[in-house]
Amino acid sequence: MPRTIWSGAISFGLVTVPIHVQSATEDHSIHFHQYHLADMGRVRNRKVCELEDREVQQSEIGKGYEWSKDHVIPISDAELSNLPLPTAKAVEIDAFVPLASIDPVRLGEGYYLAPDGQVAAKPYKLLLQALGRSSRVAVAKWAWHGRERLGVLRVKDDVLVLHLMRWPDEVRDPAELAPPEVEVSEQEIDGALALMDTMAREDLEGEEFRDTYTEALAQVIEAKREHREPAAEPQEPEEKPGKVLDLMAALNESVARARQERGEGDAEVHEMPKPKKRTAKKQPAGKTAKKTTARRSRPA
Repeated sequence: MPRTIWSGAISFGLVTVPIHVQSATEDHSIHFHQYHLADMGRVRNRKVCELEDREVQQSEIGKGYEWSKDHVIPISDAELSNLPLPTAKAVEIDAFVPLASIDPVRLGEGYYLAPDGQVAAKPYKLLLQALGRSSRVAVAKWAWHGRERLGVLRVKDDVLVLHLMRWPDEVRDPAELAPPEVEVSEQEIDGALALMDTMAREDLEGEEFRDTYTEALAQVIEAKREHREPAAEPQEPEEKPGKVLDLMAALNESVARARQERGEGDAEVHEMPKPKKRTAKKQPAGKTAKKTTARRSRPA
């Protein structure tokens, strides 16, 4: 069973659901330490006081806020734990909204919420089933790691999942990154949609969605442990992306390759009509697809 990282309760109106919070994800990456290459001695980071120029123990270390270069305000763990937060030990549900109304860029790590004992089973099941039928997610606040957090509660396989959520002022305004004003023809949009259709699928299960880098790195480590050279697998030279001169030709070629990779054989790809050259004659207003850029004002 995963380790419990936080315990408290979900507050749903006057209904209270005691829960344990457990991580919903695992890190399978291979991690390295730093070593002195001459003798493979471990290189560690030590905590040194800059004023006394000596290494200090964990018991001597506390938190502080740098008000200025010469003024540090110490903050104790007791002061942090005594902050007047109603969410200190509760996940307070504030609203229910459609999931589509939440920008995915605001969502962070996910955590499973497990009912804390038999007493919590019924209110947990009640919230689970009601949330599942509502077609909405719950927006809640909770205190964790020294600050109040915003979160999203949703249902996954008969379990409640809590996703960390960034506050509005933590999301940067992307307006300055918008591309220059250009015109995209209907034929080019149709070509892009045709390419998307050839790459569409119902799930993300398959060989192409596994971590081949970590697998290859594990093979290198195993080979070196056995004092043998890692097996060198021949790799096909990657084609360097060139400058796109003919967008329609690139789309057509991409559609053909995608169909071949999906095992559709040498299916005929009909040539998409290329956009007509612009003449001096003024085109009707409805013939040109205008590009719109969604701009969002910076939260106050």
